[in-house]
Amino acid sequence: MAQQKAADRIASAVENKEKELLSWAVCGAGKTEMLFPAISIALKLGKRICLATPRADVVRELRPRIQQAFANATVQALYGGSKDKEGTAQLILATTHQLLRFKQAFDVLIIDEIDAFPFHADPSLSFAAERAIKLESTTIYLTATPRKQQLKRIRNNLLPHIFVPRRFHGYPLPVPQMKQVSQHKSQLKKKKLPPSFLKWLLNRKHPERQILVFVPTVSLADHLSVPLTDLLIRYDIITTKQQASTVHASDGDREEKVQSFRDRDLFMLLTTTILERGVTFPSVDVIILDAGHHVFDQAAIVQIAGRAGRSPDDPFGDVLLFHDGKTDAMVEAVESIRKMNRRGGFA
Repeated sequence: MAQQKAADRIASAVENKEKELLSWAVCGAGKTEMLFPAISIALKLGKRICLATPRADVVRELRPRIQQAFANATVQALYGGSKDKEGTAQLILATTHQLLRFKQAFDVLIIDEIDAFPFHADPSLSFAAERAIKLESTTIYLTATPRKQQLKRIRNNLLPHIFVPRRFHGYPLPVPQMKQVSQHKSQLKKKKLPPSFLKWLLNRKHPERQILVFVPTVSLADHLSVPLTDLLIRYDIITTKQQASTVHASDGDREEKVQSFRDRDLFMLLTTTILERGVTFPSVDVIILDAGHHVFDQAAIVQIAGRAGRSPDDPFGDVLLFHDGKTDAMVEAVESIRKMNRRGGFA
């Protein structure tokens, strides 16, 4: 199994003090669990470990899982506003910005989502990562969507890597469907949702699935919140306004809303790209409105599509991109997902 092979390879890199290794695993491959053997070995050898990830939400989500898996280790979670402050534990979970606090502190540094903002866009964070590790150390990079610089290093045999092309449950990645809509942007500004969206909504094969709707900006999310909720009530998709909500990065109730969606108290969640990665919901259909907007680059679309079909109980899910003209990002994202499925052994 590719997951076991990857777990063994990462553990070997840590045990043998290899300088670096990239784990390239599709969305939903089970990357956190693949790290457990390596973390276990590092802890037994008395090494200090840091698992750094771009977003505080992910640190908060990881903490109970890591504490449960490594109950005998000291674990601290560091992010803006966290209760832990010192950063003295053997096993540190942190946002990438917290790496700026450390100097030659870690034997093993695991950087999650190296392609994501802010790590990939901020050179100071790469510098912080370099400074945070000991002279003799191992850095493990995790990604589902490597950027050009990583792909170039892989091609030139400058970056050792392990590839995991299948999800842990063994089913293929959902492939997005592109839906062209005439005057889509201007219609959204008028609070009009695409007729093809309504048609899909009324003919869903799995009406029990929750709906995750992505839009490119906070202003558009606020703009569409009421009309989208009203539409769902009008067609009996939901029964009360309390079953739908909107979330974005500066939303003070973000954690509570995401948890409500997890608990199925919310049926529809309208979101910006803040939920493109790092969150898992077992059974959702995924919609992108104004998918041609520049914030939806190839990596973002692949990540968003990766929210669907995460559970072995519902390994599928619709992914629809509504747009008023295909972009290179859309076409490349769809092709890269198909390519992953081919590499995973699916026709």
